[in-house]
Amino acid sequence: MKKPFSGLSALTLPLPLRRTPTLTAAATAVTMALALTACSSSGDPAPEGGSGAALSHIHGLGVRGETLYVATHQGLHTPDADGRPTPVGDRRDDFMGFTVTAGGAFLASGHPAPGGDGPADLGLIASTDSGRTWQEKSLAGKVDFHALDTAADSTVYGYDSTNGLLRVSADGVTWGDRATLRAVDIAVSPTAPGTVLATTETGVARSTDGGRSFAPGAGRVLAHVSWGAPDALFGIDPNGVLFRGTGGGTGWTRVSTVPGGGPQALTVVDARRLLVATQDGVYESRNAGLTFDRRMVVKSGNDGH
Repeated sequence: MKKPFSGLSALTLPLPLRRTPTLTAAATAVTMALALTACSSSGDPAPEGGSGAALSHIHGLGVRGETLYVATHQGLHTPDADGRPTPVGDRRDDFMGFTVTAGGAFLASGHPAPGGDGPADLGLIASTDSGRTWQEKSLAGKVDFHALDTAADSTVYGYDSTNGLLRVSADGVTWGDRATLRAVDIAVSPTAPGTVLATTETGVARSTDGGRSFAPGAGRVLAHVSWGAPDALFGIDPNGVLFRGTGGGTGWTRVSTVPGGGPQALTVVDARRLLVATQDGVYESRNAGLTFDRRMVVKSGNDGH
C-alpha cells in the first residue's frame, strides 16, 4: 500500500507536467485539462440577453427542485421549454467553479465578465436567490476556484487552480490551506466530511483527513467526479464513459457512455439522477446513468476553455 503524502509531492509537478512514455490517452486528456487551469477571463464575448444564447463551454451544473442551472463561460443559464439556454440574472461572469449547497445556496468562482471593473479573480461569491443576484464572500482578487463542493457539515472545499492548492472553509469566509496537488475536479463524501476525492492525470487521488494529504492518484483516470449521496458516487472519463464508484472511490464499475462527446461537468443529485455536460448539451439520467435525455442544447467552444 502506498503511503499518503502531503505538501509538495508527486501530484505537485511544475509545468510542464512530467509524463512517462506509457501515459494513456485518458491520462493525456486529463493532463490537457490541467493545462487549462491557468485560464484567463478573455475569450468569447458574453451572449446577448434572451433565450437561445449560444454557450461556448460549461463549467458546472446544479439543480434546485426540478430547475436545472448551468454555469458557463458566459454566466449562469437555465433551459427554456425547448431546451435553449436562458440567462439567469444580470451577471455574465465566467463561472469556473459552481455548486449548489444542501440548503439551496449557490456558490461560484471564476472571472468577471469582459469589461468589468472588479479584480481578475472573483474569489468566492454566493447567491441565495437562485443566481439572480450575487454577493462577494471572500478572496476576491486572490483566488479562482475551478472546483467547489460542500460537505454534510457545510464545510466548503475549493480547488484553487492558480496555486494548485486545496482550500477549506467552515463559513466561506475564513479559509485554511490544505494539500498542494494538480487536479481537475473534487468530490466530498456525503457521510464523511474528511473524505475527499480529486481527479488527476494518474488516477483518482483520495484523502481521508480533510484534504491535508492525498494518497497518490491511481487506477481509473477520470475527468470529473461527483458524490451526490452515500450510494451515489459517479465519475466520467475524458471519453465520456460513465463509471460508478465503489469502496469510497477505490474501485469503479462501467455504467454507460454519455452522448455528446467529451465531458465538461458532472453533478450527481442522488442514486438515480445524474447531470452531465458534454460538447453538444446537458444530459440528464433518471436511471443511474443507464440512459440519458438532453435537457439543454449548447454550442461547443472553439477556444478549448
